[in-house]
Amino acid sequence: MSLTTWLAFFAASWAISFSPGPGAISAMASGLRYGFRRGYWTTLGLILGIIIQFCIVAVGLGAVLATSEVAFTVLKWLGAAYLVYLGWLQFRTDAAPVAVESAPPADFRVRDLVLRGCLVNVTNPKGTVFLMAVVPQFIDPAAPLPMQYVIIAATLCFTDLVAMGCYTSLASRVLRLLRSPGHIRWVNRSFGALFILAGTVLATFSRRA
Repeated sequence: MSLTTWLAFFAASWAISFSPGPGAISAMASGLRYGFRRGYWTTLGLILGIIIQFCIVAVGLGAVLATSEVAFTVLKWLGAAYLVYLGWLQFRTDAAPVAVESAPPADFRVRDLVLRGCLVNVTNPKGTVFLMAVVPQFIDPAAPLPMQYVIIAATLCFTDLVAMGCYTSLASRVLRLLRSPGHIRWVNRSFGALFILAGTVLATFSRRA
């Protein structure tokens, strides 16, 4: 991969990473609930999900999702259902404001946040199909493919770490200023609605879109 090609992908990666979507919603919800330091574990899960998606594309399983209606539909509905489930959980979150310096909430578990972030990306076939459409544009077929995949995956993971960190920080630093339980409850329900909306949008996504 030439430097010019990498720079072009690096620039595209920032737009990809900062595009609002289920990942950004998940990052902000975690920032609101747990603060930046604890909520950032969700971002690590999102990155793990991206790596898994890249592996799927690299070994050719992404082609199955792109050509098999059944496989695509099953994963799509699993992803949509999971996002709606996260929305329901967010609706039920208590109205306590973020207190970063205090002891973590009773429901805080690093493993759960990482798994949640990972599942948000892995169960999103739209992301896999999107990678299949974008990645080949920056691949040199005459050069060894594994290293090019590693470079592209590392680049996107880096920009996503920064972008999701910004979303998490926005939620933890700005939304935590809301001290009224009524305001916190409204924000939680707003994020819950966003999760449900993201699930609904995913359910209507077509692999030909």
